[in-house]
Amino acid sequence: MSEARTTRRKVRQGVVSSNKMEKTVVVRVVRRTQHPLYGKTVLKSEKFKAHDELSCDIGDTVEIMETRPLSKEKHWRVTRIIEKVK
Repeated sequence: MSEARTTRRKVRQGVVSSNKMEKTVVVRVVRRTQHPLYGKTVLKSEKFKAHDELSCDIGDTVEIMETRPLSKEKHWRVTRIIEKVK
């Protein structure tokens, strides 16, 4: 019995913070979480290196999707540009 793979790839939305590499952008993803003791909402950010065929600019809001390892640190790819910077 062969089952179809039901695993979903992770999808994140963030802002491009660097595009100085060839076909690679650095995307900063911000998430809100509650402090475990005090309960205050705090912002936590994480940076991901993503493969970019769409030629994004700094400040663009993009959607990235998890993919197979493309290099030592690059495991994400840009799927679409949500908003271009003006």
